[in-house]
Amino acid sequence: MKKISFIIPCYGSEETIEIVINEIRNVITKKKENYDYEVIAVNDNSPDNVWNVLKKIAQNNHKVKIISLAKNMNRPSALMAGMSHATGDYIILMDDDGQCPMEKLWDLIKPLEDGHDVSIAKYPKYKQSLFKSFGTIVNRKMTEIIMEKPKDLNFTNFTAVKRYIVDEIIKYKNPYPYMTGLLLRTTSDIVNIEMEERERISGNTNFTFKKMLKLWLNGFTAFSIKPLRISSFIGFLCSVFGFVFGIITIIRKLMISNISVGWSSIISVLLFVGGIIMLMLGIIGEYIGRIYISINNSPQYVIKEKYNIDEKKGDI
Repeated sequence: MKKISFIIPCYGSEETIEIVINEIRNVITKKKENYDYEVIAVNDNSPDNVWNVLKKIAQNNHKVKIISLAKNMNRPSALMAGMSHATGDYIILMDDDGQCPMEKLWDLIKPLEDGHDVSIAKYPKYKQSLFKSFGTIVNRKMTEIIMEKPKDLNFTNFTAVKRYIVDEIIKYKNPYPYMTGLLLRTTSDIVNIEMEERERISGNTNFTFKKMLKLWLNGFTAFSIKPLRISSFIGFLCSVFGFVFGIITIIRKLMISNISVGWSSIISVLLFVGGIIMLMLGIIGEYIGRIYISINNSPQYVIKEKYNIDEKKGDI
């Protein structure tokens, strides 16, 4: 009998999480083959009443295991907390808002049965706000450039992963987990499965501009030194531009004796070069700051409370 672990980060989902968990149970129990399952719901220090809702569900269903974090750490850290306690052969990463098409679960798992390491839902059309769609596009382009993600490969929040991949991912202990980067650095055997994304059951997205910026910076600096190489390349281009501009100025001075010095052009060049230097210093500073925080062993997450989880085995 194979076991499936569902990892669900919870934030602002007191009205939807019970519906999501009930649907998981119904989909699993209707399957003819014998599958065991567990749901690991991680309360990411949600400001609503989701923890009490989760406790009520867990009391009535021992397969629902819940974790409460001491502070809001965002989705990647909540996923890491859940995966660290998962015991299934297959691990499903999903959302708490009902948008993941649970009826397509077996389509998502089939590639793992066929030998692939990771299977990710691919949505032809995203049913989300324009702001979140913009963030998705920016994040996708960033991963293509910085992490060399294949252009035809999409990453979404409905993902199936094999056990040994999760075991490797949770070895990452730094305080800046980025799930796309962790998957890409662990395996290249990742496939997409097309399916239709649902509408949210209720409420609005909690994906704010601040969270989008934090996610983007995580991916930009956590798993690649390409930004530093790009900075070096830009610095080299500026140097070449300055050298060529200097040669042209000397030639013009020799050929045209009464040439006047252009104050505006000098200031423009100084501002341009100064801006590039500050940008480079900012990127270097971001890397140094993350190194400093990592050296100080800042935690990915701090668990405040657990229910239905044994401290030693991660199971009931």
